[in-house]
Amino acid sequence: MSTQATTASNGKAAGERTPDRLAATLAFDEPVSRVRLVSPMRASALAKLGVRTVRDLLTHFPRRYIDMSRIEDVAHAQIGEMVTIAGTVHEIKLKKPKPRFSLVEIALTDRSGVLMITCFRQPWLMDQVKKGDRLAVSGKLEFNYGFKRMTNPFIEEADDSFDERHGRIIAVHPATERISTAWMRRLVGNALSLCRGAFDPLPVDLRAKYRLPSRMSALSSIHFPVSMDEVAMARRRLVYEEVLMLELHLMMDETRRSAGKPVTAHATDGSHMRALEQNLPFTLTDEQASARDDILRAMAADQAANHMLLGDVGTGKTVVASFGLAAVADTGTQAAMMAPTEVLARQYAGKLGPLLDAAGITWEVLTGSTAPAEREAVIERVAGGTVDVLFGTHALLEDDVRFRNLTFVVIDEQQRFGVDQRAALLAKGEAPDALYMTATPIPRTLALALYGSLTLSYIKNRPLNSAGNTTKVYAKSERGRAYDAALAALAEGHQVYVVCPLVGKPHPNSEAERKAKRENDLESDEYEYAVISIEDESDIEDDAKAAIQEAAFLQEKTFSSYRVDLLHGKMSGAEKQEVMDRFRAGISQVLVATTVIEVGVDVPNATVMIIEDAERFGLSQLHQLRGRVGRGTEPGEVFLVSGSKAPSALERLAAMEKTEDGFELASYDLSLRREGDILGNRQHGASMLKLVNVVRDGKIIEAAHTDARAMLAEDAALESDRYRAFGREVRLAFRGFDEVKGG
Repeated sequence: MSTQATTASNGKAAGERTPDRLAATLAFDEPVSRVRLVSPMRASALAKLGVRTVRDLLTHFPRRYIDMSRIEDVAHAQIGEMVTIAGTVHEIKLKKPKPRFSLVEIALTDRSGVLMITCFRQPWLMDQVKKGDRLAVSGKLEFNYGFKRMTNPFIEEADDSFDERHGRIIAVHPATERISTAWMRRLVGNALSLCRGAFDPLPVDLRAKYRLPSRMSALSSIHFPVSMDEVAMARRRLVYEEVLMLELHLMMDETRRSAGKPVTAHATDGSHMRALEQNLPFTLTDEQASARDDILRAMAADQAANHMLLGDVGTGKTVVASFGLAAVADTGTQAAMMAPTEVLARQYAGKLGPLLDAAGITWEVLTGSTAPAEREAVIERVAGGTVDVLFGTHALLEDDVRFRNLTFVVIDEQQRFGVDQRAALLAKGEAPDALYMTATPIPRTLALALYGSLTLSYIKNRPLNSAGNTTKVYAKSERGRAYDAALAALAEGHQVYVVCPLVGKPHPNSEAERKAKRENDLESDEYEYAVISIEDESDIEDDAKAAIQEAAFLQEKTFSSYRVDLLHGKMSGAEKQEVMDRFRAGISQVLVATTVIEVGVDVPNATVMIIEDAERFGLSQLHQLRGRVGRGTEPGEVFLVSGSKAPSALERLAAMEKTEDGFELASYDLSLRREGDILGNRQHGASMLKLVNVVRDGKIIEAAHTDARAMLAEDAALESDRYRAFGREVRLAFRGFDEVKGG
């Protein structure tokens, strides 16, 4: 704010403040080069961190904080504790114990003793630190070779102004080689100065309701806090804002899908529905019945349904969805059910087809391998309206597949389809009801954060007729025990899955690489999550040649008395189908898979699964995989073979031994990682979330979801005086995402 505006005492003072506040608000979306000291070179370095605007820089939040509120001397600092010590550099040396490996060793002294500091692979410190410099260092204190030591501590120059900062919390921002953490703090501080006085877009009544600080106060506190309590207060405000913006974006985006289009209110008590229920060979569980009622209630409403059915593996989601198909038949319209693979599409048709036949509901299957003549006939019947339900894969998205009146779309394992693919199928009807299904166990708070526009139903328990399974974790050296169990199951006439991810690819966390990472990692005390490389099928890089060799080895050396088949990503859909058909029929007894075994594949006689390099999977992915066994009357055995000896990796896998609750595992998995991306949601607006932790912030997510619905009920376009400023923020925040997805 200008001096003139702040000091003027006449009637113009208030009027002169407004342009300054407006300029500060608009500065958020100016190029980062507007920030003082951001040169073209620094702007280029910031761009590599995704920082291109002033807003990006202000939301480049600290990854951790160094508590320098208590300086200890060397003699009294406790070994094994995180401490801060200030002293004078007595000596600094560059050492090269190995070729291409360097370390800097600093002897730091205070009145009570000497602290040895080792910094791996940071030779530039020789240019930045000199004998006689005053430094403050924070890190874990160790003792070896006769000295107290720190490895790769946080280093802060303790110059003349250091005493003034004593008692402050130092934020550590993600940095680059060209911009240090100290420089990053300086640039963020300059950005805060540029935007000081900016308007707060969040309605004042919401700020008062939750006792939230202003946006600028929160941004200042999270970057330059005086205490950790101040960080918590700032974070609460910014997390709420992030989630509220995402919820509003998702809800407004969904409203646009059906705006101005006729919506079908489906019949939910017709003859087809009753016939389907009468012909079910079992009674729905309470959870299944509740989910069915949720879906039918949404389909009967006079607005387009947008519902998600979340069901753990083997919980019967497909049968629940069939009631929606029956509602379509009773309404005299059409439904499409899309699966991510041909194996699943044909299996779903095989499961539901007899039930639909018994209920008088017509259906067809369309996949990429459907013969041309048959495909033409199916397309013609669908266009003519004589087909009630069309099952299929991506083949349903082809331009020549047209429906007479598509009013219900079911997308299974929806996270495996892109945003555009889902939209393309929905666009084949005017404003069809949408049902998304997933076997990925998504806790409610994560589901709200990712899919705020959807209504949700959960099925958490398997029907009692499934035998379940037990899970054991083995180190690589113990893998023989897993294969012995597999041979025992084969001898009893059962079948076995062997999952070998990334066959032939070097392991990213060899002992040497882990050691190097620890030596050069400022956060080596934190959980190393980089080992996780497989979250969904898109993460798998098949080496077909190595996979063939692996299957041949297992056939010759381990399972020589049985037939071993191979399933890998380079195979065509027809080849995969042929392999699965042989395994399902019992012609092959061992299935070696380098790709994720399809969710929903049902081979009741398969009772053992061995997963090699299991630590490279997310827990939710492992849980889905193990759901392929124990689906019949015999209990399943799952063996997770870890190629890593790291205690953190083995501890994470051990959670699989303790529970079969996929939602509990997903929550645990989320609590371990910084971003919590367990859904392959790289294509999703949730990538905009920078501070939200869906486990810790559950109550904030619930509140923001409720508030977003209330705001849109009051002002659907967010154009009223009360909401206009926040509506602008929502549109600006997701503008880039909408452009990427073509929205």
